[in-house]
Amino acid sequence: MKKTFAIKPLCLVYYLSLALLIPAKSSAQWKLVWGDEFNKNGLPDSSRWGYDTGGHGWGNNELQYYTKSRKENARVENGKLIVEAHREQFEGKEYTSARLVTRNIATWSSGKIEVSAKLPSGLGTWPAIWMLANTNPLKWPDDGEIDIMEHVGYDQGTVHASVHTKKYNHIIGTQKTNKVSVKDCSETFHRYQLEWDNDSITIGIDDNYYYSFKNEKTGYEVWPFSNNCYLLLNLAVGGNWGGQKGIATDIWPRKMEVEYVRVYQKK
Repeated sequence: MKKTFAIKPLCLVYYLSLALLIPAKSSAQWKLVWGDEFNKNGLPDSSRWGYDTGGHGWGNNELQYYTKSRKENARVENGKLIVEAHREQFEGKEYTSARLVTRNIATWSSGKIEVSAKLPSGLGTWPAIWMLANTNPLKWPDDGEIDIMEHVGYDQGTVHASVHTKKYNHIIGTQKTNKVSVKDCSETFHRYQLEWDNDSITIGIDDNYYYSFKNEKTGYEVWPFSNNCYLLLNLAVGGNWGGQKGIATDIWPRKMEVEYVRVYQKK
């Protein structure tokens, strides 16, 4: 049986109207330029992925320590990337996890990104598929952030898309965001998608595009997304958002599984 979104009745008309207003570009317009099919077991391919490491909270009071080249936290097995969080003492932290990045390896200033992923469930989990500017040093939120997928365990089955800029971000209460109900996101793989150029950003799931952010043509504080950006895949524990309703201590380990990552450019 074909999988479909489990959308709450009250938001069905709104969701469908958004899907009609934000059509996906024809697949004939795209050419695959980069990706990872995760065909080789072991550590993630170091020619495609680097790591962010540390346990300083990452600006969100997160509880995990992000490790590097540690199979318990990031590995490829049976054709899938596994990003896994554990409850364990490590470098003064109670949890470990991984944050994979393409920074300084592969960056893009436009195109289409598609990530097929199955998300973890459980109170305190906070997986994300997102992008940051490949600037040095990075100035946040001025240089921009694109959140292709975020999910917090206390709101199981709700997937979020957002952007952050100097003018529009959650710190000052102006964040541009939207969400959709995907009831089986922890049981089934879905395709989390971003399309962007210098005029707009659109984000969707399985070719249903439910979020759009337009370039207002008013300057860098609104539109920093002409920067080259890199991709991040991570699983956080707790934090200002992920830990708002507590963290279950008896559910670990928890993992995000990724079937593939594919990046396209217009032909």
